[in-house]
Amino acid sequence: MNSHSWYAVLGRNKLKDKTELAHVLQSYAQTKELSKGKQLHAQLIRGSYPLCTYLTNHLINMYSRSGELGYATKLFDKMPQRNVVSWTAMITGFSQNWRFHEALNTFCLMRNVGEALTQFAFSSILRACVSLESIELGTQMHSLAMKCGFSNELFVGSNLADMYSKCGIMHDAFKVFNEMPCKDQVLWTSLIDGYVKNGDCGEALIAYKKMISNDILIDQHVLCSALSACSSLKSSDLGKSLHSTIVKLGFELDTVLVNTLIDMYSKSQDMESASKIFQSDSHCRNIVSYTALIDGYVEMGQIENALSTFVDLRRQGIEPNEFTFSSLVKACAHQAALEHGIQLHGQVVKSNFDRDPYVASTLIDMYGKCGLFDHSSQVFAEIENPNNIAWNSLLGAFAQHGLGRNAIETFQQMIDRGIKPNAITFVSLLIGCSHTGMVEEGLNFFHSMDKIYGVMPREEHYSCVIDLLGRAGRLKEAEDFINNMPFEPNAFGWCSFLGACKIHGDKERGKIAAEKLMTLEPENSGTHVLLSTIYAKEGQWEDVRSLRKMMRDGNIKKLPGYSWVDIQNKTHIFEAEDRSHSTKEIYEKLDSLLDEIKNVGYVPKTELVLVDMDEALKEKHLHRHSERIAVAFSLINMPIGKPIIVKKNLRVCDDCHSAIKFISKVTGRIIIVRDSSRFHHFSNGSCSCGDYW
Repeated sequence: MNSHSWYAVLGRNKLKDKTELAHVLQSYAQTKELSKGKQLHAQLIRGSYPLCTYLTNHLINMYSRSGELGYATKLFDKMPQRNVVSWTAMITGFSQNWRFHEALNTFCLMRNVGEALTQFAFSSILRACVSLESIELGTQMHSLAMKCGFSNELFVGSNLADMYSKCGIMHDAFKVFNEMPCKDQVLWTSLIDGYVKNGDCGEALIAYKKMISNDILIDQHVLCSALSACSSLKSSDLGKSLHSTIVKLGFELDTVLVNTLIDMYSKSQDMESASKIFQSDSHCRNIVSYTALIDGYVEMGQIENALSTFVDLRRQGIEPNEFTFSSLVKACAHQAALEHGIQLHGQVVKSNFDRDPYVASTLIDMYGKCGLFDHSSQVFAEIENPNNIAWNSLLGAFAQHGLGRNAIETFQQMIDRGIKPNAITFVSLLIGCSHTGMVEEGLNFFHSMDKIYGVMPREEHYSCVIDLLGRAGRLKEAEDFINNMPFEPNAFGWCSFLGACKIHGDKERGKIAAEKLMTLEPENSGTHVLLSTIYAKEGQWEDVRSLRKMMRDGNIKKLPGYSWVDIQNKTHIFEAEDRSHSTKEIYEKLDSLLDEIKNVGYVPKTELVLVDMDEALKEKHLHRHSERIAVAFSLINMPIGKPIIVKKNLRVCDDCHSAIKFISKVTGRIIIVRDSSRFHHFSNGSCSCGDYW
């Protein structure tokens, strides 16, 4: 409508003018056509049209919904007479535009002038309480709503339930829900969504089933929440039932639901169904669906599928986000795939996510797990404001590499920066102290957890202390610690104690630990092997044979040891006495290395071979362990100057540890070995662990 048309309107009946003008302003507010709204406002001013309270309220609403609170506030301040709608419009406007303190102040002024409160004003204020994370203020508003008779109003009740659930108080959220005389779709959805966001997914699904049994209308929002609950619980059976409901209701083309379905199937490790939905709904593919699929492949350890999905994402011209990169880098960390990780790091930098604390944290972890803790430190140093996840990632990297002093220094810096430590922080600290023999420091950290930092020790912390004392040979103290624990040690705790008994030759305590482990993990061959080693050291071959018979009778197979190296984006896996590669060249290299290291002092530890055979055969057996074959292969195929990184699924044996020290000396190469326990950095005849691991 042009200016002439508006003047024609202004000449009509006043009531009709107001109604039509209000309708136009309302449509501009809904469509957020601010420029047209401003033009109309200007024409009203130029035409000296009287702006009554009714029209001013509509103008305030239009400006508020368009984010122009400056105009809305000026109009509100100049109003000669305000009514309940005026106050509510301003409160809602402030709340919708994230100006929560001003919303609260306006609400208080509304009460002070004696204006009657409305359910809409309460709803806006409750949203402000959530955003300000003020449960105290929220409970006060709840009391006021009860006094004003609004607490049983559905609109207010839904917001109260939402407020309590978002503040993590599901008991009160359920109480509000239960007290509502009439429960609609919004209230049910608010309750279910609250359970999901607070991690109580079982209750969420129970509430969803009750919602259906009460014949409440199901929409996309509640289906999304129910699917998210299935994702967390990895419940693909119920997820499939929800999938059928989505199809029956005709929501299968809803992009958000399709993405949530892919996420549900991925987290339930049903990658076939996740991939099928992804492939069939090409119109719904976006960064969320791609990332959900990638994350599923990562959780399944299918790194190649994850990377190929990422390549397809880029080909489609879709920009990855921080979650995409975090998931892929995490995959590289788990697989210790350094070359893929370095390439992804380059992509992260190009996409400007290298300063994101979450992506940076996964990079820190990835470099740590790939053996390059100095790279972890460098990535950390480039984060402007590291959060506790980044600090914990750096602590974890130092712990994995047995750098206890570095871990303690990092912890102190973390505390100095005002970062609150959590349970993960102390696990890393205790592991770092354990691997460097800093027993007193580790015990001090353990005892300070609850007293100083308010972190209650859990099973993993107690297990770390058992390991700390056991490695140091303080087996009696470790035993006393176990006897005084508030619960029985878990498998890791008993395994640590058994390993310590093996190292320090304590047969009696070793037998106790082995019996406990066999009860907890009857199929774990490692327990039998460790106890067998203790017996062999004592020359009790009859007991060794008895244990082996027990394994045969119980069909318990010893976990085979293997090592692997990544060279030019290809993983090469080796077993002891390996025959899958060009063994002639490898064994020739091994033989020449053996001669060289013997000349500089290496003596084979043949007593470690727990089989009755002559010394020459024992030496040959040790000489062809998987980690040594992997080192020889790398020396042949990797350029001089590049560190050799070997990964192993079991603990590196004492003899190989000794041999690789000498190999690093005679070859002048840096050799990094990641075993099941930690990293060993071999250089010039010594190891970073100082022979304490």
